[in-house]
Amino acid sequence: MIIEEEISKIVFEAALKVHKVLGPGLLESAYEECLYYELKKSNLKIEKQKALPLIYEEVKMDVGYRIDILIEDKFIVEIKSVEALNDVHLAQLLTYLKLANCKLGLLVNFNVKLLKNGVRRVINGSL
Repeated sequence: MIIEEEISKIVFEAALKVHKVLGPGLLESAYEECLYYELKKSNLKIEKQKALPLIYEEVKMDVGYRIDILIEDKFIVEIKSVEALNDVHLAQLLTYLKLANCKLGLLVNFNVKLLKNGVRRVINGSL
């Protein structure tokens, strides 16, 4: 069974490859498609635009949340193409991690010169 840390490395390497080929400045959807394509080569279970229901008082509500990429049902990749990551982006991923009961995720902003400056690891501390 693959652990989250190994998935994190696989995602970072795939994102690095996509960023190297495409560079910054495109729409999130372009990066998502290319990253999904790269990750599918890893033989891991990869899902994109996975619906994420909200459970409120035992009631499952479909409020339109979607995980950009979910890997092995336990690792979330949230893709951005913005001028700078901010607290709202981090809060969004943290909320997705909690709702999906996942421990770790990566927030990846492709709109940067060096990809390493656009990647944030987010840990769900409530698990």
